[in-house]
Amino acid sequence: MSGGGLLDPDGATAYLASWKNRIDKMAADTQAMSDRLGELRVTAEDDNGLAEVTIDASGVLVDVRFTDRIQRVAPDVVSRAVLGALRAARLTAAERSRRIITETMGPDSVAARTITERIEKQLLGPDAEQPDE
Repeated sequence: MSGGGLLDPDGATAYLASWKNRIDKMAADTQAMSDRLGELRVTAEDDNGLAEVTIDASGVLVDVRFTDRIQRVAPDVVSRAVLGALRAARLTAAERSRRIITETMGPDSVAARTITERIEKQLLGPDAEQPDE
């Protein structure tokens, strides 16, 4: 039996080289995705322009700023403004993360879909609806 089958030494060598190339590409794509997500910062403000928040890719609050207008509203209004800005930032972060993952790992990647789902659950909560693709 000839023709480069898996039991043929040349065929096995070619198969292993191809497999290694796919693994190397996946590792490089995963590192590129990780680097881009690590740099991601999203800033959003509430609808009334009272508060502005900045989060990282995992949804951690890294900055919050208030406008002078907060002095004219009740503390609970300021609290709602911060939470509204945080929701908006997390939604944007989920969208940008999805785009980064798809661009680096490909739209057909099972790993990309799994990572995207985990990030969206982290940012938006376990009950978040998945966007239609």
